[in-house]
Amino acid sequence: MPSQTSRSVTHSAKIVANLQQIHADIDAYCHKYHRSPSEITLLAVSKTKPVEDIRAAFNAGQACFGENYLQEALEKIHSLDDLPIDWHFIGAIQSNKTHDLAENFSWVHSVDRLKIAKRLSDQRPESMPPLNICLQVNISNEESKSGILLAELDSLVAEVVKFPNIVLRGLMAIPEKTDTLAEQRAIFLQVREALNSLHAKYPSLDTLSMGMSNDMEAAIAEGSTILRIGTAIFGAREAR
Repeated sequence: MPSQTSRSVTHSAKIVANLQQIHADIDAYCHKYHRSPSEITLLAVSKTKPVEDIRAAFNAGQACFGENYLQEALEKIHSLDDLPIDWHFIGAIQSNKTHDLAENFSWVHSVDRLKIAKRLSDQRPESMPPLNICLQVNISNEESKSGILLAELDSLVAEVVKFPNIVLRGLMAIPEKTDTLAEQRAIFLQVREALNSLHAKYPSLDTLSMGMSNDMEAAIAEGSTILRIGTAIFGAREAR
């Protein structure tokens, strides 16, 4: 029976191989859709994964990690404070958690209310750079998902850009699962068009956080700049 150490080494090697394959896929899709891989940030979604997996991915050159659950994320940030990791929060936000988000992350992708944006700005330490945020759009109008509707976007953006300690960078979306590339692209296209419309008035908006392990090609085709990839890097998610 293999030892725990040998299993750990094997798993770390698998993470490295997975990252290499994903970067190869990104390169191929970028070539197919006439984009540059330099336009895309790979965000490794490490929720429920142990710090050993994050360290293995970091040692393989992965710098950006996304977490969904605040308490779990804070424990990992503390355990890995020897590494210059770029931490992104991508989960649902409760008002009583904004202080920790403002102090410990460089990006928050899942802002969907003016109250949350204001609290993040108010609670961001002056000693830190402004917090990068994205507004989460409920692009498929699913009752089970967070996010604002496209019709509400203009009015929210107009208020959020006034806050001094956050920088609105763009939009985030988690569309409902669809079966074909064409269907996936049609949904992502709506997000891209919404960002393009806003960009004319707010030039700092340059980010589309969209695309996961199962719809990466469609997201790249429609202009994603941050891919949120978990399963394809770390394997199936452990139950909480």
